[in-house]
Amino acid sequence: MNDKHLAYVLLPRGEAILLLRRAPGTFLGGHWEFPGGTVEPGEAPADTAVREAAEETGLRVQLAGERIRQSWPDRTGKPFTVHAAYFDAQPDFSGTVVLNPDEHDDHRWLTPADATKLPLSDHVRRVLAGITPS
Repeated sequence: MNDKHLAYVLLPRGEAILLLRRAPGTFLGGHWEFPGGTVEPGEAPADTAVREAAEETGLRVQLAGERIRQSWPDRTGKPFTVHAAYFDAQPDFSGTVVLNPDEHDDHRWLTPADATKLPLSDHVRRVLAGITPS
């Protein structure tokens, strides 16, 4: 079976970053995550991060660079590995957060320390742990 590739973007606002809550009935419903999603065939992970930010939040972002990459076994026990790339957005993105209700039902701008108090997947928690206050 093919591995799965994901890309996420961390959108800053001051000391806070944007987190989205997965809607009930979706995979990991109720968990908080960064905007992001599946890398389409032939698509670069950076392009995925920009596209997914627009689709999930209505925000138009430019990337500042790649923060980290992680891999982990599929949570459902399927025989493949998930590979994720995380990108930092430039702080001058435009638009108003408008969620896709089929995917997310809430959003919050939180400091990494406050975000760790929410229900998070391990991979999101590891990225947050690597963010140091400026």
